[in-house]
Parts: sequence; structure tokens; C-alpha cells
Amino acid sequence: MSILLFGLDRLLTDAALRKPLAGRQVALLAHPASVAADLTHALDALTAFPELHLSSAFGPQHGLRGDKQDNMVESSDFVDPRHGIPVFSLYGEVRRPTPAMMDTFDVLLIDLQDLGCRIYTFITTLRYMLEAAAEHGKTVWVLDRPNPAGRPVEGLVLRTGWESFVGAGALPMRHGLTLGELACWFIATLRLDVDCEVISMHGWFPDSAPGYGWPVGKRSWINPSPNAPNLSMTRCYPGTVMLEGTTLSEGRGTTHPLELFGAPDIDARALIAEMFALAPGWLAGCRLRECGFEPTFHKHAGKLCNGVQIHVDDEHYQHTEFRPWRLQCLAFKALRRLQPDYPLWRDFPYEYESERLAIDLINGSPLLREWVDDPAATPADLDALAWVDEMAWMTAREDFLLY
Repeated sequence: MSILLFGLDRLLTDAALRKPLAGRQVALLAHPASVAADLTHALDALTAFPELHLSSAFGPQHGLRGDKQDNMVESSDFVDPRHGIPVFSLYGEVRRPTPAMMDTFDVLLIDLQDLGCRIYTFITTLRYMLEAAAEHGKTVWVLDRPNPAGRPVEGLVLRTGWESFVGAGALPMRHGLTLGELACWFIATLRLDVDCEVISMHGWFPDSAPGYGWPVGKRSWINPSPNAPNLSMTRCYPGTVMLEGTTLSEGRGTTHPLELFGAPDIDARALIAEMFALAPGWLAGCRLRECGFEPTFHKHAGKLCNGVQIHVDDEHYQHTEFRPWRLQCLAFKALRRLQPDYPLWRDFPYEYESERLAIDLINGSPLLREWVDDPAATPADLDALAWVDEMAWMTAREDFLLY
């Protein structure tokens, strides 16, 4: 059995790998899941080496140590009380680093656990930091980690002009790349002149059961963001994240966020039946269960919701068959057929955007919303659109696979 080492683990255990960092100002971009094999946070582990001079740190959305529970809540800059270095927020007054921030280091180490979904904002922060490093002549090392959603690809590709903080580039919703592989893709597609090295993993096999991306039984799961509590959420997320652009609850304020959805005024049993009637093949690889839940905060707080939970944690889970994006699209379509006038799309400022609907920002175009709202549009129509994008992406990403 091969030893599993993430990029951070390799850096911590290999003095020769660390040697080029000696005598240079080093910064770290990390979050709560940026831990070594012994569960020590990357910032604490790296500062233990006297030859490494950690001069600053950066935190993405939700913070370096994990300070914000709800979504779209900004973090402030602060001085780390243990190490006495400035920690800059990239989800507060700025999303892109300022020149003053960039002046605090020579080499940036990026150690972020991603979820394998285009909308996860750590991907956008990665892009912004690579662009800033190219502009300021800084070196970047990406300490690679697993894509817990594995290699499957699904969803429409973001259309030109729809880039946003939840849409860093022309990726499908479920892209199947690690953060290190994404860094290589960004550098190539954006034509960045940047000194970037990926510290790859050893012993990661994305097709291996039972985790199919996440090394179940070998590594503890630590929330990379507050509402990413387990592998089940990660598997569902490329579909359930779209609920953020709707009036339906995505389960925030419950113990199963982004694994279930619902509202007080829907009939979950009828919804499931309609989904199976419309496109049963889109529901393969998982099980759906009618359930009730009462969010303690966020949408429909304190109200009993009729809902659906997506179960992907037992013997019925089939990794290559499960298609979370299509499943959630189908739920929207079924609801529209059952309740044509249901106020499904939520109109509110979303991730620094106020002019365009959140559901369109999330999907990288209005195509999904238009399909849901068109009574004549069928599952086959959306399948045809997505299939073209998915096949093109499968080919395009080949040159960037490291594992």
C-alpha cells in the first residue's frame, strides 16, 4: 500500500524540497482544512522550521482559521496572535491582493482544500493570486490536495462574459481537477508569465473506492468552509449549490447543509415522483428521501420545510453514475411543472453582483434558468447542451492531469 502524502506533507517531510525557500520571505494562503497529516495547521507547521521565514498569510472566504459560519460574510485583516505576522483577508475590503500585500513576500504557498466545483470561491482566489504574482514577479508554490469529488465531469461550461467571483473561468460545474491542476490550466489559458510550481501528491488515486477522490479511512475530513461538513455534501454540491440562487432552502441552518433542499410550500413526495417521471436516468447512483427539516437560520428559518435529502453514503452510491447537477436541474424542472407560478428564482445581491440573477451567475449563463422556465424544453434538450460542453472539457483538461 502506497503512502499518501499531500503537497503540504511532502514539503514538511522533505528538507531538500524546502531548501529553495531558505532566506526568502514566504507567505501562506490557507484555510481551516489546510492541515498536515498530524492535523497541525499549515501555518503552525511551517513556522516550526527555523530556515523558513513566514512573513505574512492570507485567508480566503470564511477566513484563515475559520471565523465565519454563514455564507457571504466578510472577514477582516488581523495580526496572528501566535506568530505575530499580518493575515490579509481576500474576502473583505478586497478580493484581489493589493500591491502592499504582495510586497510582504517573495514566495506564496497556496494550500487550499477545494471541493471540485466551479462555484467554490477558492478557485477564483487562486486565479486572482496567480494573476497578481505574474504582475508583481512573485513565485507561487501550490501545495496540492485531493479533489474529493473525483474525476467525473458535469454541467454547462461558463460562457464568455459571465465571469464572476463564483465563476473564475470557462469550466463546467464539476471540473474533476485538483487545485494544482487548475493552477496549470489558469496559467495556460490566461497566458500568465508566472513562476509557479505544483508540489504534487504521492499516493493519491482518484478512482479508488470507497472515497473516489477523498482518501476515506486515511485522512480526517475537516470543513474547508463551514457548510462543507462531510464527503456527502461534497458529492452533492455541484448540484445543490444552485439552490443558493433560489427561494428553496439548501439546508443551511441544519446539520445536513447542501445535502437536502425544500420549502414550507412544496410537496416533496409529488416532486420526487415527477422527477422520476421526467428523467429517471438522471437520478442514478443515489437515493432520494422525502424529509422534513426546520432551519435554525438562513432561508425559512424557524419554519418546517417539506424537503428531499440526497443520500450518497451507502452501498447504493455509484460514483460514475451519480450526476448531482442534472439531479438538481431536474428538481427545478419538476417543481416548475407542478407549480408553474412558484417564485423559484431569488433576486438578491449575490457575491458582489446585483445586476444579474444569482442562478445565472452560479450557472455561468442564463441557459439553465431558461430551460427550467420553458414549458416545451425537455430533459433531452438540456442533456444535449451539457453533453457537448462536457465532452469538450474532458478533452481540454487532458494536458493538465497530474495523476
